[in-house]
Amino acid sequence: MTFPKLHDLYIGRVVLGSVLITWAVVLGLDLLQAFLLGELKDIGQGQYGFVEALVYVAYTAPRRAYTLFPTAAVVGALMGLGQLAATSELTALRAVGLSRRRLSGAVALALAVLTLLMVANGETLTPWGQRKADQLKAQARSNNAILAQYAGVWAREGDVFFNARSGQQRTANGDQWLELGNVSLYQFDDEGRLQSIAQAAIAEHRPSGWVLRNVTRTTFGATSVQQQVIPIERWKTQLDDAALAASVTRPRYLPSRDLAQSIDYFKRNGLDAGDFEEIYWGRWFYPINVLALCLAAVPFAFGSLRSGGMGKRLFIGIVFALGFWMLQTLFGNLAQAFHFDVRIAMLLPLAVMFGVSAVLFRRRSG
Repeated sequence: MTFPKLHDLYIGRVVLGSVLITWAVVLGLDLLQAFLLGELKDIGQGQYGFVEALVYVAYTAPRRAYTLFPTAAVVGALMGLGQLAATSELTALRAVGLSRRRLSGAVALALAVLTLLMVANGETLTPWGQRKADQLKAQARSNNAILAQYAGVWAREGDVFFNARSGQQRTANGDQWLELGNVSLYQFDDEGRLQSIAQAAIAEHRPSGWVLRNVTRTTFGATSVQQQVIPIERWKTQLDDAALAASVTRPRYLPSRDLAQSIDYFKRNGLDAGDFEEIYWGRWFYPINVLALCLAAVPFAFGSLRSGGMGKRLFIGIVFALGFWMLQTLFGNLAQAFHFDVRIAMLLPLAVMFGVSAVLFRRRSG
């Protein structure tokens, strides 16, 4: 086993410093934009005020940090390596026998530390912060008692408690509606005794009101229990569909464990789980994506960044980040359109980026 040496630690420290500075700047700009362009217009709705907007944006910081890290990593790595190239330190390291592979390994090892932290953040702080943010905003803007959860929403109206494990906005033929999945309604009497439980596969909010589909209702009497199955049932309620939509956790903000459970539920009920599968496998490919991006950009440090200024490094980093994002989006859309495995769609951009990296390394070696 080869342990990091002094030169590896030095390269890692320079790269980590550049990545952290770039990351802080990008995250700060994103938070400022989210507040000024996103939340200011909502201030004054219900009890949603200036302080609530600030707290909301602060809660979303872990999620934004997770999303922006790949871009910050490739731009920061190029900035750090460009600094070493500009001062001829890369040339000196090459002169003492360090190969390009060893230099790239030092960069990858340094970024692996932050990547692992971001993977942990994506499974813990990100869903927690987004859940708290959605809960804060929904409660402040709505008079209904709504509490956002990891995989759905709890709400109360009078003696009825409502729970939905998943939800999404649907659009078809120009119409848009809220669709909630795996819905449960618990009704209690004035003394707190459970009167009935209704379980519905789907609850839809249409312009004409709420509709429950495939309902199984269990009614508890004094000495008996009755159960009936209803294909379609109208649900008369005053619950705000906009507040519920805001409170239902979107798939991209769920932990992998809950994503896997949702995928299993959708498949068992013959529903489309494509959106959940794309997010789920994206979590597994996240660290590989960061590595592919940075390795594809590293060869530019051997020569082309030496004479280039900060603007050139920034431009190259942004081009790689945007190019990779466009490839992922393209192949993801193709997977949805032609119904092939989303894992193949995620492997193809990686293959392209690793191929680019290999070609650039050979050219720089020439």
